Amino acid sequence: MMDTGSIPTPFVANVILSSISSLILFYIIPEFKDMFINAGLFGIDMNKVGNRHSNRENKSISQDLVKPKLPEAQGVLSGAVYLIVVFVFIPFRFPFLDHLNSEHNFPHHEFVDYLAALLSMCCMLFLGFADDVLNLKWRHKLWLPTMASLPLLMVYYINFGHTLIIVPKPFRELLGTSVDLGILYYVYMGMMAVFCTNAINILAGVNGLEAGQTLVIACSVMFFNVYQLMYGNTQTEAHLFSLYLIIPYIAVTVPLLYYNWCPARAFVGDTFCYFSGMAFAVISILGHFSKTMLLFFVPQIINFLYSAPQIFHILPCPRHRLPSVNRETGLLEMSKMKTKSSDIGRLGWVVINVLSPLGLLSVEELQEKGDKYIQFNNMTIINLAIKFCGPIYERNLSLVLLFIQVLCSVLALVIRLHVAKYFYDE
Repeated sequence: MMDTGSIPTPFVANVILSSISSLILFYIIPEFKDMFINAGLFGIDMNKVGNRHSNRENKSISQDLVKPKLPEAQGVLSGAVYLIVVFVFIPFRFPFLDHLNSEHNFPHHEFVDYLAALLSMCCMLFLGFADDVLNLKWRHKLWLPTMASLPLLMVYYINFGHTLIIVPKPFRELLGTSVDLGILYYVYMGMMAVFCTNAINILAGVNGLEAGQTLVIACSVMFFNVYQLMYGNTQTEAHLFSLYLIIPYIAVTVPLLYYNWCPARAFVGDTFCYFSGMAFAVISILGHFSKTMLLFFVPQIINFLYSAPQIFHILPCPRHRLPSVNRETGLLEMSKMKTKSSDIGRLGWVVINVLSPLGLLSVEELQEKGDKYIQFNNMTIINLAIKFCGPIYERNLSLVLLFIQVLCSVLALVIRLHVAKYFYDE
């Protein structure tokens, strides 16, 4: 248990540096707007109706709808500021002069962990920005986090090397107290990095959703670390390590959410999704609470499972699965995919016949020019939320989805802090 009467000096420095970084981002995001747009890094908000504009030459009102250009890939700004903060924080966390003038050994293992975490996040920030610029294909995106996680896995192997997992109490008579997974544990950690980065990227497309969901997860991680430090957890250094990385992350995400909230004035881009996913992966792996992190990712896991038939092309999948906007009302409606019935395979029909009666898939059978077509909603929990709520304004849809994220985080904390003791030893 950490002494609650004294706050570590590095913690104070971390909070101060994080607060400064947040203020800097509030200033520089609008300042860099024109630079990104002039460089061609801009997007159009597809969930907005747009504004009618006048044609001066014909002195008439054009019926075309004009949507403003919004700077894209703003996650690179928050990621860059984050890295600057955690670099500047190094002398506070590892005071070199103090260690040179004292009898205490320098914490080399912790220092290497810290640098490996920053290296993995830095690699992912770069690769995410490359994706925003080059528009990489999905098969390439799966390899990006795998490559970026290699420094993390190597450091874990050298510093820890533990590949044991504790078996839950109900299964100990069968499997014993622990099981050594060996190389499979490293496969699990690599897949954790791949999942975290892509799961956030898949659950996206509504103003404020990417930054909002990651902010909720980050605040949940911070609460979990503080709770563990205050109430007797023995892994003090691991939770402090996590706090020192998650507090600056929260600080740089708040301004990004402010400018990305509906109506958005900037887009976070794939850069932010990849950077965030890698940040959560390294924090949970080196902080030794990867299973708890997965509990915070329950909405993302559900979204991935629900989206899997389209992601793996069991059912046809368009390039974008964003909700569609009704130009008359301005409300968001489910986006749908229409395809010939003959183009759907046997496994695809199994998915449709299972999900449709459960009310999890809206299916329509159509006939055009003698051909039979089937139309179904694109399979994301964004569209699923619209299915249950009905047509909805984008701001309200964001609030519904973030409320689900908060609810799942609260449930995850209850499970981890109160229910887990019935399955694992304290």
